[in-house]
Amino acid sequence: MKGPPLSSIILVVCSETPDQRAERRSYAGQASHESYATALRRLRPGISLETMSCLEEGAIPDPARHKGIIFAGSPIQMHEDSPETRAAAHFMAQVFQTGVPSFGSCAGLQIAAVAAGGATGPRRPGAEVAFARDITRTDAGLRHPVLDGRPATWTAPAMHSSVVTRLPPGGTALAANPDTPIEAAEIRHGQGVFWGVQYHPELSLGEIAASTMHQADDIIDQGLARDQRDLRDMTARLRDLDASPTRSDLAWQLGLNAEIAAFERRTLEIANFLDAVDKGLLQPH
Repeated sequence: MKGPPLSSIILVVCSETPDQRAERRSYAGQASHESYATALRRLRPGISLETMSCLEEGAIPDPARHKGIIFAGSPIQMHEDSPETRAAAHFMAQVFQTGVPSFGSCAGLQIAAVAAGGATGPRRPGAEVAFARDITRTDAGLRHPVLDGRPATWTAPAMHSSVVTRLPPGGTALAANPDTPIEAAEIRHGQGVFWGVQYHPELSLGEIAASTMHQADDIIDQGLARDQRDLRDMTARLRDLDASPTRSDLAWQLGLNAEIAAFERRTLEIANFLDAVDKGLLQPH
């Protein structure tokens, strides 16, 4: 069977180590890049995808083959010096030089920021768990196509303990909330354009529930829940809302709405990126 034509494939980039992939599969059912692939196939049935790890020696993006590159989330901490962080930043620097448009969630945004000369660090006052609430556009974000269709403020899935603390030259902050200074950004560097969000538009509410329970001890220590029963009650509602996104009773109890409960609304930034790639809009100045 003839494969997809060159420059028609979306590359999904993994930044989890093999052990981290196995751990996530054990509690969420999929590694992070696999979750992204699932969301992309639901958004675009028939989409051609390939995967690659940015942590593997010799991994090189192929501008002749890939029309867009998407970085999945991971536990990588880009403010720490390690073989993994150096490899991820080197891979992203190559992506910028290819000119292939790219997008990333959570760690993906942080990898792009560091590769272009920015900085990341621990989030204060602690991890953003389950939801990023009260996300609001900056003035630049009001006009940016990655946020097309979003209301004035919204809530998105989130699970991260570090943030971008300084954007690189060529970076533009597009959204923030009270405790996360950069929730969305554009980075123009070298030949490339990157759009990214600190939250996780690709994740289902079921996956957020699984991740929340997996980090139960840390969440209780942070004071976000009193005990395991609190978390079990909350995550049970999340799983039920995932199965029945139109249940207004569950959305009300969790303080959510269709911006996060409905798949088409939750994944809006990813859809906007794919549309921009299709139209050839992501070109450097």
